[in-house]
This record gives sequence, structure tokens and C-alpha cells, in this order.
Amino acid sequence: MCLFGFRLQLGGCGILGVGIWLSVTQGNFATLSSSLPSLSAANLLIAVGTIIMVIGCLGCVGAVKESRPLLLAFFILLLLIFFLEIISIMLFFIYQDEIDRYAQRDLKKGLQLFGTEGNVGLTNAWMIVQTDFRCCGVTNHTDWFEVYNATRVPDSCCLEYSDNCGLDNPGTWWTAPCYERVKDWLNDNLVALWIFALCTALTQILGLVFSMTMFCQAVKVETFYA
Repeated sequence: MCLFGFRLQLGGCGILGVGIWLSVTQGNFATLSSSLPSLSAANLLIAVGTIIMVIGCLGCVGAVKESRPLLLAFFILLLLIFFLEIISIMLFFIYQDEIDRYAQRDLKKGLQLFGTEGNVGLTNAWMIVQTDFRCCGVTNHTDWFEVYNATRVPDSCCLEYSDNCGLDNPGTWWTAPCYERVKDWLNDNLVALWIFALCTALTQILGLVFSMTMFCQAVKVETFYA
């Protein structure tokens, strides 16, 4: 159990380190949402890494000291996270169409902030997405026409990047929608995502079993000496 908790702490420390590195070097990288500006890759990694480190610390210290309160706290927190993950997955599949519509509306709203002051993270994120996925706009390259009030797109939409290449000549722009391109990429990597999810679930189940086993042993020992 102590080894399990220590590994959790190491994993959390690694995730936290990556999140801090992203925050320092890339700013609010991958902030595409206008309604959730804090939902960036860096902030998510920092939050997840911190939570994992705290839980791992509870498990490790609880195992070393055979502390029932710490072991119970570890078990409850891990069980709560496990149930929240299951509920989130179920809600995602149940309301997938509604989530798609909301996400597209929110992303289109976020386009209006592209290139504006204080939105460097969102601007960089859109440039990276459009360049890497060879796409333009949320549902179509014409989404940018409403942003610029002209037949124009960002330079990251160009087949061959150059300064001001998005000002004219639509024949040199990517026309594929970014939302569909990203969804296709996720579907192509669905097996890897499910393997990661199953490994995560298995790790959590093992943590629950180990912590409850040690908790029961601690209760037996205390009862025996009482």
C-alpha cells in the first residue's frame, strides 16, 4: 500500500511538473473555450497532478502509520473520483449530441476573441490546431468571415504558411472543419484511449482494495489489543 501511494505521488508530481512547465512556457495553452477560460491544458494538468499527489500522500502516510482515518480518507476520495469518472462517461454518451452542439457554439463564440488583447492562449491554441490538423474554423472556414467581417481567414489556415496568406485566394486555404477533424482523430485513437481508461480504472480499484484491506487489518489489530 505504501509503494502504491508512493507511485501515485510520483505520477502526480510528474503531471504537476508538466502542467507548470506548460504554464510557464506556453501560457494558457489550449484554451479554446470562451466560457471556460481557465480550462487550459496547463491548469488541468496542475489540478490533476495536485489531487493525485494529495491522495497518494494520504495513502502512503496512512499505510506507514497504519492510521485508520488516513486510510479511510484515501479510500473515500478514491471511491468518489472513481464514481465521478463513471458518471461523467455515462452522461457524455447519453448527452453526446447536446454536448456536440454546445461545444460548437462555444468554440464559434471563442473565435471572436482570436487575436484580441489578453487572449494569447486562445489565439495560439487555434493556430496550433489549424496547422496540425490541417483544418480551418469550427464547422467551416467561413466561420472566420464573421470574425473579420470579410472574406479572410488566419494565416494558420493556409496550405503553405506565409504572412497575410489568409487575406485572399481561398483556393490556398484548408477547408476541412476543425471540430470534425479533432473528433476523427479521437476516433482513430479510441483503442488507446479505452486502454488508458481501463488501466486508470484498474489502478483505482487496486488502490481501493489495498486501502480497505489495510483499514480492516488496523481495526482487527486495535480490537485485538483492546
